[in-house]
Amino acid sequence: MCHVIVTCRSMLWTLLSIVVAFAELIAFMSADWLIGKVNPRNNAEPDDHNRGPLEHYHPTLGIYARCIRNPGVQHFQRETLCGPYAESFSEIASGFWQATAIFLATGIFILCTVALVSVFTMCVQSIMKKSIFNVCGLLQGIAGLFLILGLILYPAGWGCQKAVTYCGPYASAYKPGDCSLGWAFYTAIGGTVLTFICAVFSAQAEIATSSDKVQEEIEEGKNLICLL
Repeated sequence: MCHVIVTCRSMLWTLLSIVVAFAELIAFMSADWLIGKVNPRNNAEPDDHNRGPLEHYHPTLGIYARCIRNPGVQHFQRETLCGPYAESFSEIASGFWQATAIFLATGIFILCTVALVSVFTMCVQSIMKKSIFNVCGLLQGIAGLFLILGLILYPAGWGCQKAVTYCGPYASAYKPGDCSLGWAFYTAIGGTVLTFICAVFSAQAEIATSSDKVQEEIEEGKNLICLL
């Protein structure tokens, strides 16, 4: 018989697991890893309605995507054009970024799997006689290691030709030149930290769902158990 067990700690772990997975996925897909220097030509040209110079625009560059100013068409307002610059994996600008993509994608896949499994931990607390919380916590720790490797290798690719085009001639490995780091990079770092927090917190979720109070509720024949 399935017992639905809901505790504050288990629910918090589940929510954090889902948030971490989505945060890492969004960061990976974003083009806002590097914020490039302003293109002087874009700032000097008047817009199509003669309202003066365009606002300062910084192009952005991600692991496989980028955002640039759309050249625009007559009678239409100029907009930002975002999308992948690499049509295949081999066209990613740097070998280091290719390795970063592999490590991050692997880590994110594990996190998304754990996030999906965490939803069912309310009614399934063990698998093959092992605590599902402990198994998920171990997987989150492994995913965190993959994410760390990806984030360490990413700055090594700042010397590639693509990065130099956006960041100026002084850009090199671990030196962003005229570029600044975008929100996606910081989100990936924050998500990695939260991944390890989730891995540690999974033990607390396991303790909460296997406590004496829960066992007493089960012995009383209750199928839905909610505890603070």
